[in-house]
Amino acid sequence: MNGQGWLQIGELLLAFGLASLIGMERQFRGKSAGLRTQAIVGTASALFLQVSKYGFGDVLSQGTVALDPSRVAAQVVTGIGFLGAGLIITRRGAIHGLTTAAAVWEVAAIGMAAGAGLPVLALVVTALHFVVVLGYTQLSSWIAARGTAELDFTVVYEDGRGVLRTFLAACTAHGWNVTSLSALGGRPVPAELTADHGSDLVAVAVTLSGPGVAQAAGALGALEGVVRVDRGEVEDV
Repeated sequence: MNGQGWLQIGELLLAFGLASLIGMERQFRGKSAGLRTQAIVGTASALFLQVSKYGFGDVLSQGTVALDPSRVAAQVVTGIGFLGAGLIITRRGAIHGLTTAAAVWEVAAIGMAAGAGLPVLALVVTALHFVVVLGYTQLSSWIAARGTAELDFTVVYEDGRGVLRTFLAACTAHGWNVTSLSALGGRPVPAELTADHGSDLVAVAVTLSGPGVAQAAGALGALEGVVRVDRGEVEDV
């Protein structure tokens, strides 16, 4: 049926099902590119591959007209890159959306594999997605808790109560080195914090290094007088 038979319909349905499965996981975690986005990306990518494979058969002529069926696939990869870039957000030094953008790119690849007639590869990559987002999240947290890194934090605390001295003492007690410390000028304190705690709030940028420093936000945020500790460059899973 010139590339429009049950085989091709089955490939589209496979791409739709696998992309929807990943979309459900993203939706469950409350990510911006959820069920609908992933399902559309995966199914459309499969269709692009099928168009590239079968859509030009009526204009091909042996020895006169020859087309490269891989060119559409290459353009899909480029186009999905732009879509993923729009999902990445940098807010107050923290990076959000990296894993979601990568998931969209991954779903496009799964859809392309399904559309190209490679169902085993599509199924394997779908399974590996859940290994990454479920298993690797715990593994990365375990490594971060024991590894040595240098991370940036924004600390908001109540002024005039000796909080900074207590903060630095807590860093020393945990074995974290203060690489840099500077006050943030302008109006760095969010309005909602000022409304709740008054105007006597100070915000500083601090860089810490040492073992388990990834857990510093929770440990230091619990200190008396510390209003909030925000960590920069956090990967959004």
